[in-house]
Amino acid sequence: MAFSADELRVLRRALANALHPAPLPEEDVRDALRLADSVDEAVREAGRLRAFLLDDLARYREALPGSLGGYLELLEGALADGYDPGADDLAALRALRGNPAAARLLARCQALAERSVRARLARVSGTAAPAAASRARLLALPGGRAAGEPRPKPSTPAPAERPVPKPSEVFPPRRRPVPPPPPEERAAG
Repeated sequence: MAFSADELRVLRRALANALHPAPLPEEDVRDALRLADSVDEAVREAGRLRAFLLDDLARYREALPGSLGGYLELLEGALADGYDPGADDLAALRALRGNPAAARLLARCQALAERSVRARLARVSGTAAPAAASRARLLALPGGRAAGEPRPKPSTPAPAERPVPKPSEVFPPRRRPVPPPPPEERAAG
């Protein structure tokens, strides 16, 4: 975002007043409000432009492989603006990895996507561990046993151990049904 010379003067006066509070003339207040409105409009416009560029990126991605050059250019621009590549981007770049530029961009996007996922997981778990520490193996827990130390005896007596049942006790054998007697034996009885 660039400011004009007049806007910089207004900003400088506002910052000076923030550091050394004093009553402001009405003209300075109006200038500061106008500058705030201009900054708000610029932020809204940047959001609209970003949404348009991301929609454009999706259209180029859907038209691959015919739109390879435009897609790679748009994706590089979006990454420079802080875009986190999604699964669709990674899949498209994997399909295009025969192209050297797409292969380089794939490596960059995979690293960005991994960093983004790690950051989200850190926010969810409430810990902001550095990236290098998240890859380290957990070797020991504070207060844990050292290797080779015997396990402490439980303070409560263990319940009497039950013998493990045999499969024939758990699943008794099936009895085959006895076939009915022949018709002549039934009539005699």
